[in-house]
Amino acid sequence: MAEDSLLDHALVRLDEAATHLTVDPDVIEKLKYPRETTKARLMIRMDDGSRKSFLAWRCRYDDTRGPTKGGIRYHPEASEAEVEMLAFWMTFKCAVMNLPYGGGKGAVQVDPRTLSKAELERLSRSYIQAFARILGPERDIPAPDVYTNSMIMGWMADEYSQIIGQSSPAVITGKPIALGGSLGRGDATARGGYYLVRHLASELGLTGVNRVAIQGFGNAGQHIARLLAADGHKIVAVSDSSGAVYSSHGLNLDVLLAAKDHNLSVSSTAGQAGHQNLPGNELVTVDCDILVPAALENMITARNADKVTAKLILELANGPVTAEADAILAAKGAVVLPDILANAGGVTVSYFEWVQNKQGYYWTLEEIHDRLRAIMEREGRAIWEISKEKKITARTAAYVHALSRLAEAIEAHGTQNFFLS
Repeated sequence: MAEDSLLDHALVRLDEAATHLTVDPDVIEKLKYPRETTKARLMIRMDDGSRKSFLAWRCRYDDTRGPTKGGIRYHPEASEAEVEMLAFWMTFKCAVMNLPYGGGKGAVQVDPRTLSKAELERLSRSYIQAFARILGPERDIPAPDVYTNSMIMGWMADEYSQIIGQSSPAVITGKPIALGGSLGRGDATARGGYYLVRHLASELGLTGVNRVAIQGFGNAGQHIARLLAADGHKIVAVSDSSGAVYSSHGLNLDVLLAAKDHNLSVSSTAGQAGHQNLPGNELVTVDCDILVPAALENMITARNADKVTAKLILELANGPVTAEADAILAAKGAVVLPDILANAGGVTVSYFEWVQNKQGYYWTLEEIHDRLRAIMEREGRAIWEISKEKKITARTAAYVHALSRLAEAIEAHGTQNFFLS
């Protein structure tokens, strides 16, 4: 997809949602463009003594409902257009969950696997040095994303605190527990999706044991596998960036997790416990009941959507299903629980971490799980009801739900009709 069309592609969802609501034109005008996108070039000293630079961005898309919130990803193909698209999605995701945030996103164009640990720390601290004036617990709050983790967030929070001269743990979420992180953050994305599926199971026709295929066996993919398997569901296929495995009788989760613990691909388990090799690009077409895209954007497209057999697609990745594929899946009767709802457990527990940092009081794991479940069930039920009432897909219903909240906040500042009356 052309770089300049990424945000336009995302805005299709906004335009569609607006047809189901009476929204003032001021609202659409404000949400069509990011508030600010800052670009920087990070220059760090490499271990061999040389200097190397890396492109980096931070986008604050909209802050009508509160400080902007969104992850920082390290990826060799990161771009400004992608960052703005992801920040747009975060704006709607936070509104879906009724969190007091707007949407933001950040990225560095780098393959972190080519850096030493010391170089990775220098790069992470350099990012904060470049963007410190944009960030802040009441302005813009980053978190982990693709190829970033809790240790990187800890370095970043420490660098920000050094720059402003005082401890400021609330500036970043997804930190190590010892540095002010929240219990329950590690599996929050998957757990939120799990609570959603469990709550809507009867409406989705998910009775008994269901066969699950998971595309992307990273953090979210591994945790959703554990949670669904613990409920008795059968994990029949998983993939990562290097390959995939399949077993109609169910894969051995312990074998898969052991491979990942040793930095091996899931495909290395082929031949063990009845696991069979599967071409990675065939994962989404495997015969299953629940398909969980947990990798990158645009994994289910017009080219393969007609081959998807799952009756439920749970989007733990951001943007894994294109708009064209959405139409094909809807025509087949498949239900897509969209990313801005299905994977919002991560930003919800990030919100919990921010609240705990600000109040200096920390909740138990049980309290975190109870609060997350209550929000996922509340917003999931509201979106399901909108979908049924308006006879629209769950994705469009989620955007309608979010847009109604964004519109209320934007219109509260006054619209054209107010100023002309």
